[in-house]
Amino acid sequence: MTPDPTIEPCVGAEAARMRFDKWLWAARFYKTRALASEAIANGQARLNSLHVRPAHAVHPGDTVSVRKKGLVWEAEILGLSSRRGPAPEAARLYRETKDSAAARERELIMRRAASVQPRFPGRPTKRQRRKLEDFLNEP
Repeated sequence: MTPDPTIEPCVGAEAARMRFDKWLWAARFYKTRALASEAIANGQARLNSLHVRPAHAVHPGDTVSVRKKGLVWEAEILGLSSRRGPAPEAARLYRETKDSAAARERELIMRRAASVQPRFPGRPTKRQRRKLEDFLNEP
């Protein structure tokens, strides 16, 4: 696969090595590097199905598994970036597997179906009760 010219390549010592937490941050899986490091330490993010440290080096071709809010992303690293760019640029750093995307979509559909709320949940509040009484007592 040819490298994407829009992805800023890492140069010098960074070309051979990039921290796992920094890559997760640059790929926009986590908002801060601290959150990425915490997720790695808690086993929420794995590299090549292994529990690694945040400073572990990542390379193109490695596989990443990220679990956030009950959803799981399985992706292959396509590139490295030394900066956190816009979302379309960050999306070019990895390619999600088809199985992962399908499973995540199924989970989201199931969540939407399960989150149907009743029209009138619970008892009415005092304010709602007074409005109802005023409406029913109108001539």
